Amino acid sequence: MTQQERHEAIVELVRRQGYASIEQLAKDFAVTPQTVRRDLNQLADEGIVKRVHGGAGLESSTVNTAYHTRKTLNLDAKRRIAEMLAAQIPDSASLFINIGTSNEFIAEALCHHSGLEVITNNLNVAAILQHKTDFNVIVAGGQVRSRDGGIIGEATIDFINQFKVDFGIIGISGIDRDGSLLEFDYQEVRVAQAIIRNSRQVLLAADHSKFHRNAVVRQGNLSQVHAFFTDRQPPEPLLRLMREHDVALHVAEPLLSADTNRSLAMDD
Repeated sequence: MTQQERHEAIVELVRRQGYASIEQLAKDFAVTPQTVRRDLNQLADEGIVKRVHGGAGLESSTVNTAYHTRKTLNLDAKRRIAEMLAAQIPDSASLFINIGTSNEFIAEALCHHSGLEVITNNLNVAAILQHKTDFNVIVAGGQVRSRDGGIIGEATIDFINQFKVDFGIIGISGIDRDGSLLEFDYQEVRVAQAIIRNSRQVLLAADHSKFHRNAVVRQGNLSQVHAFFTDRQPPEPLLRLMREHDVALHVAEPLLSADTNRSLAMDD
């Protein structure tokens, strides 16, 4: 069993039980307690499990991790995903960019483009793009969340419904094994659903930690997106769902050399 396979199995066990001790995990996977501690520390650093005394438990499904913490999680993966997704956006395109730290990295990567029209409900995205004089950046109205600069509410939904754009770029807090896209705030979800409805192509960006993360509100399903950008192969149930619904998969590999980033089409 590889380290990645062991990590996935540990996460699945923690999800089933709600908690797993170091002693149990060492016995189940025939490794030393020191190896389990390293595994749990890495999974906790990635925001996948919660490290507790003597083992690991689940992160909360009702309260999201603080914005400043999320901003620092999986930085390299988010940057690679952002660069890969941005490469798929042509100049002079129109797009929505919604709330999320991954989307803020995407906004940074899009600064190399020209002539984009961007509608966003994310004040951080607007701040990143405001210096691009050849961009037309439109900020949705609504209630501003102080914790992360996200804009939500009925006014935001009404505003987004006025547009039909080429690309809708969305992030997510968690992806369940049945393909459910999960979030913590039902108002944020309603805005994201409006973005999905009003986009000709929906592009989802999420690093591998979201494969095992729980959240309480259902935003939609992976089958609704046209392309999924991530940094590792998703679990097999998600791969099957993507094949069934012709969702393109793009995997940003770790940068071992200048040309190791690659896109993997589902039909390859």
